[in-house]
Amino acid sequence: MVNATRGLLISCDIPMAQFIISMNNSKPSNQKFIIHVLDDTHLFVQPHATEMIRIAIAEFREANTYEKPA
Repeated sequence: MVNATRGLLISCDIPMAQFIISMNNSKPSNQKFIIHVLDDTHLFVQPHATEMIRIAIAEFREANTYEKPA
């Protein structure tokens, strides 16, 4: 018997994948969104988590962006 699961494939670099995995690990077990870690750069996640992941990545990038002093 085949079981199919709807999800979203995320392809990213290793540090960003680790960031998403740590986000998932910080959630309670009933709110975890990663269905399967395929390899170091590919994650299969639940589709409802898309916007939450995008917002968290945008905030992470904003907090870690270097701006040259004036």
